[in-house]
Amino acid sequence: MTQVAITDTTLRDAHQSLVATRMRTRDMLPIAEKLDSVGFFSLEVWGGATFDVCIRFLNEDPWDRLRSLAAEIRDTPLQMLLRGQNLVGYRHYPDDLVVKFVEKSAENGIEIFRVFDALNDIRNMEVSIRTAKKTGAHVQGAISYTISPVHTIETFVKFATELASLDCDSICIKDMAGLISPHAAYDLIKTLKDEVGLPVDLHSHSTSGMAPMSYMAACKAGVDILDTAFSPFAGGTSQPPTETVVAGLDGTPYNTGLDLALLTEIKEYFDGVKEKYMGILDPVSEKIDTSVLIHQIPGGMLSNLVSQLKEQNAMDRYGDVLREMPKVREDLGYPPLVTPTSQIVGTQAVMNVLMGERYKVIPKEVRDYVRGIYGRPPAPINKQLLAKVLGDDVAVTCRPADLLPPELEMRTREAEKLGIVRKEEDILTYALYPQIAPKFLMGEAEEEKLQPAVATGGSGVHAPAGIFNKFKVVVDGETFVVEVEPTGTGEMAVAADDANPAPTSVEGGITSNMQGMVLGLKVTKGDAVEEGDVVAVIEAMKMETNIHSPHSGIVREIFVSEGATVGAGANLMSVY
Repeated sequence: MTQVAITDTTLRDAHQSLVATRMRTRDMLPIAEKLDSVGFFSLEVWGGATFDVCIRFLNEDPWDRLRSLAAEIRDTPLQMLLRGQNLVGYRHYPDDLVVKFVEKSAENGIEIFRVFDALNDIRNMEVSIRTAKKTGAHVQGAISYTISPVHTIETFVKFATELASLDCDSICIKDMAGLISPHAAYDLIKTLKDEVGLPVDLHSHSTSGMAPMSYMAACKAGVDILDTAFSPFAGGTSQPPTETVVAGLDGTPYNTGLDLALLTEIKEYFDGVKEKYMGILDPVSEKIDTSVLIHQIPGGMLSNLVSQLKEQNAMDRYGDVLREMPKVREDLGYPPLVTPTSQIVGTQAVMNVLMGERYKVIPKEVRDYVRGIYGRPPAPINKQLLAKVLGDDVAVTCRPADLLPPELEMRTREAEKLGIVRKEEDILTYALYPQIAPKFLMGEAEEEKLQPAVATGGSGVHAPAGIFNKFKVVVDGETFVVEVEPTGTGEMAVAADDANPAPTSVEGGITSNMQGMVLGLKVTKGDAVEEGDVVAVIEAMKMETNIHSPHSGIVREIFVSEGATVGAGANLMSVY
């Protein structure tokens, strides 16, 4: 029994879970020096969704954030969450990009890399782990924890042994949905300590309400590190409160040795910060929800799911989607639900419910998952779904990244041709997000405006660009319902609801079945189109969805441009 160390997640996972990663760097820097003085094992400040959100919504350079924090925090190691071959994106990147990104992350201030793969497929972690080790960083290999018929202590320990063989410095049990019970935590940690021997970090979320009890059980089993967040950004779908865990362990053999008075002082600062973000804090995210033990949706995905349904004017289908999630997960071979598999399962469940037919629409990412592009599923995929997606093709059985040609040189040329390279890191930003990075790197992006707390009609948590706040306006005694769009978000077509008329019907109109961004137009005016042809690609809920023409004809008019944000039911083009 030894003193327990604390990793604080307030500057990354905590605000990702509760306020969709919207905390600005300017709200982090004033408290950075005090955070550094606490004596944490590490501060998780980067990775996960921070990179995407910075350039998509905040008009912030994520590399600048990392460098700014590293300049203020000099004694406490800065930690990031790295999605293995996915890095900080939603697809596998080729090895040359993985190597360069990890090297640059270390160069800019990351000292601890927590590396995970959504499927616990070691092949998807090898390159990032080996590269991080070469930089001299501490590598924490993460087990994506979940509950299913095929996930057992034996399978987790076998995976941890593989991580140890790659020279990981510690093991993290990444319980992203708050599923681990006190009994399971004790048994798994004790077995890992006995059979693998590396330091163990338990990372959990308070979604089910069990995390504080599981943390105490973890201490009794010999856990080395616990993940917490300052109380204003703790609880619900976030981590247990730092102050509470420190106070609870005081006077025990697991005493953290941290100063509760200093923690309380820092907590008061974050009280003020939280007030700024109350307009995008959905009450659902702060509640204990024991149904997570059935649907297993992790904290960040739960808040995003609420937002996605609001975006589609379908919040009344929330319960249906929660019931559909476990069914889709079983069909897909019980993947742990963490980015990107949580988005893959969640988005397919939403589409199954909204389309009124299971697998009527299958996003590109779901098809890629079924094909094996994301890695080896924990259990076999449903045979009917496999046949529907594969047809006459065969699934991928090699390491998925072996199929990817190098990209760094090509992306460098593209970025330089666009004139968006001011530093080497800009090439990586563009390579990871070639659709959205150019606008940011050209200086054309605008910071998303924070919603006031009183504006409850918007999308709530994870309100993306182009989502409306709804207000009643009375003019000369007549009431109108209006929706106000944040500035700087591009075009937006209004989705129909009970208070708004449907979009104007046009002859031969082809509409978007989801709210999202027009990622690509596959036809131009005058093209001949056959029924079933893909005419556009919509990015909805972080997934790519093909829009098929329901009829044959000639493209008479195109009403949107690439990069435009459109609502569900919006007219994209006219074909007749």
